[in-house]
Amino acid sequence: MEYHNPVLLHPTVDGLNIKPDGIYVDVTFGGGGHSKEILRRLGPNGKLFAFDQDEDALANALPDERFTLINENFRFIKRFLRFHGVKSVDGILADLGVSSHQFDVPERGFSTRFDAELDMRMSQKNDLNAYRVVNEYDDANLRRVFSDYGELKNAPALSRTIIEAREHYPIKTTDELKEVLAKYLPERVRNKVLAQIYQAIRIEVNQEMDVLKEFIEQSLEILKPGGRFSVISYHSLEDRLVKRFIKNGMFEGEPERDFYGNFSVPFKTVGKLIVPDDAEIKINNRARSAKLRIAEKI
Repeated sequence: MEYHNPVLLHPTVDGLNIKPDGIYVDVTFGGGGHSKEILRRLGPNGKLFAFDQDEDALANALPDERFTLINENFRFIKRFLRFHGVKSVDGILADLGVSSHQFDVPERGFSTRFDAELDMRMSQKNDLNAYRVVNEYDDANLRRVFSDYGELKNAPALSRTIIEAREHYPIKTTDELKEVLAKYLPERVRNKVLAQIYQAIRIEVNQEMDVLKEFIEQSLEILKPGGRFSVISYHSLEDRLVKRFIKNGMFEGEPERDFYGNFSVPFKTVGKLIVPDDAEIKINNRARSAKLRIAEKI
């Protein structure tokens, strides 16, 4: 089994506009597909730093003296690059979301296909897991998770049902969770709704929206002028944050304008939104929801 099939491999790396002696960062190393392509284009004096918080990814470390793998969450990109003596870089690549490997290992609890303990942690070092979200969160917080991160209109009903069920017994596994919520999973929309429920819990467990915001803000700080930012997102919540920050340097609201109605922006968009073609989706079904945005720091 391949660890992770890199999505939009060439367009994403093309977007970095690799300089042979540049310094680049792949913040979602996984199986190393994007990193291998970056190294292939780097010269002998180029450098690549990669991040992955999942210990499983360490087995894929690349035997190349130009390469350094950092076993940390990419929300700490600035701190750990400075630890390695790097204050600015020429390009940053991010392939957001869950890796194919994490989906395909049943005991991780990410996939709707398998029964497993409620976990969903991208890093086993994290204290918060899916079990705690499902069994310990109060009604207000469960509603927030399902509404904000799953965009589920029936979030109040889902929350109430879980709270009523756990009064009798803890909900320990993904199959038990499906059983508790069975009445909200009619066959015609079962897979779609389950995916939204799992996504919501997973995002909460891994603080994915907060992590993404911190990462994007730090990326702007450490990118050199003219440096490239190449990001693949897989759902509207991620893509919205990336798109808005590239457009106006903010996640919410509007930037202040001068007397003439102009405002300065940190990035300029490079090309148009890129999505996989039918051939790639046929080979790698995970690519079907991918959206690639490329920007250059002004």
